[in-house]
Amino acid sequence: MATYDRPDRRPTVVAGASSGIGAATALTLAATGYPVALGARRVDRLADLADSIRESGGEVVVSSLDVTDADSVTAFAAEVTAALGDIETVVSNAGAVAPGTIHEVGSDRFAREVDLAITGAHRLVRAFVPAMVERRRGDVVFVSSDVAVRARPFMSAYAAGKWGLEGMAHAMQMELEGTGVRASIVRPGPTWSEMGTDWDADAAAHVITEWERFGLARHPHFMKPQALADAIAFVVGAPRGVHVNLIEVNPEAPVR
Repeated sequence: MATYDRPDRRPTVVAGASSGIGAATALTLAATGYPVALGARRVDRLADLADSIRESGGEVVVSSLDVTDADSVTAFAAEVTAALGDIETVVSNAGAVAPGTIHEVGSDRFAREVDLAITGAHRLVRAFVPAMVERRRGDVVFVSSDVAVRARPFMSAYAAGKWGLEGMAHAMQMELEGTGVRASIVRPGPTWSEMGTDWDADAAAHVITEWERFGLARHPHFMKPQALADAIAFVVGAPRGVHVNLIEVNPEAPVR
């Protein structure tokens, strides 16, 4: 049976790195020694993050990335590979969520959210995984959500996207078996992030109330993004021969 050593240098892409889980993941992996490529639409937000990484002695490049645009993904992949070398790890974290009742949400908006979650992740797969398979090593981490297994009302496109994302990821795990490339899912529970901060206050209050009605907000605690960054670092840091294929992270309830 062939074995393949892991290189000491593991250039890593973090898509959706401008805030929340993506930013925390970039900082954590850079501190561990990974050269990181930061990708997001809000490139101005990436500049401050890159400065923090450099000040701590890390290696980083910044490039505009819109995973809903195939040309943007292709250009991003070429730019960061030229800057850092072969990409060994990809963290697919781009996402967005907006409130709405499913039969009232326009189909165009619904399609945009699903495209971001599923097809956007697939564009990253197409851009980076073929070379990983050729090298017989690599890690792809899909940041999902607990809505993939416990759908929440009034965020149906987000739930549909994450269900589809996990279906794609599970199929990939089987297809990649024996290639040396690991596809993994990190599934966050409630986490403090910028997603949802742009919601109308009344709409947000209604959504939370309905979550409680269906038993989907059992306690008030949310995690900080660092908890998910640590989980992602654990997944990609697993030694060869070990595949952490799925990890779900939830906030601990208040101690009574």
